[in-house]
Amino acid sequence: MSKAPFTVAERIRDQFETLTRTERQLGNSMLENYPVSSLGSITAVAATAGVSTPTVVRMVKKLGFSGFPDFQASLHAELEETISSPITKFNRWSDSAPDEHILNRFADAAMNNLHQSLKHVDPVTFDTVAELLSETERAMHVVGGRITHSMADYFFTHMQVMRKRVTRVASNSNTWPHYLLNMEEGDVLVAFDIRRYEHNILHFAKMARERGVKLVLFTDQWGSPAGQYAEHVFNLRIEAPSAWDSSVVILFVMEALIAGVQSRIWDESKERMGELETLFDETRLFKKFF
Repeated sequence: MSKAPFTVAERIRDQFETLTRTERQLGNSMLENYPVSSLGSITAVAATAGVSTPTVVRMVKKLGFSGFPDFQASLHAELEETISSPITKFNRWSDSAPDEHILNRFADAAMNNLHQSLKHVDPVTFDTVAELLSETERAMHVVGGRITHSMADYFFTHMQVMRKRVTRVASNSNTWPHYLLNMEEGDVLVAFDIRRYEHNILHFAKMARERGVKLVLFTDQWGSPAGQYAEHVFNLRIEAPSAWDSSVVILFVMEALIAGVQSRIWDESKERMGELETLFDETRLFKKFF
């Protein structure tokens, strides 16, 4: 399977250290409200960033595009990807599917997603997030959407075992104001939102940010609009030969993060796990073979 092309955002992040001061200013502007901030005319993009139009031209060529029209064509293609329905995605994959078993095709896609994603996960950011989630004096809140709620459940279950003050925000968004009421400045919100991004997640992230809550966002390579309110974002690849997106890489990074937090607060986690095992025994939740 051929590798999926880098998104514009990935190209900017990859080359950021090699850019000039004004190009970095432009790059930050492009990423701030990605990709909408780059969909206007070249003069509008330059004016928004406070740079000249020649800076925009130089920047897009550094990113590997032949010119500004080529650059915007790539952004429009990304936008089309982000709003693709399951049926559209299935038709695209089935039309170009090679003559090999779905197991092999899916494995190739998952491994490619992992390989490409890890190139863009900064170990420093990863450690910073692990440290943030280990600060048990901060309350932690976890939320997901229609599909991503299962990942939120998984993350919450592990975190709630390891540390105190972890809340799973209910899937019914009508109750979310009640959860916001309990959020305080310095709390952490871990959110999951992938393409066909949900308005409720965006609004919830915005309101949480207004209350001084730090947002950690798990999203795809294009990036949920909620990222504009996030302290830290994990952009992870999700494409698969299916009508549905793949959560393999998100789960991988999530489990690595769980391990990172556990190692930092092991004494507290060990004590809580021991107490939980006693409660399991008392409730006879698990079958005993002796």
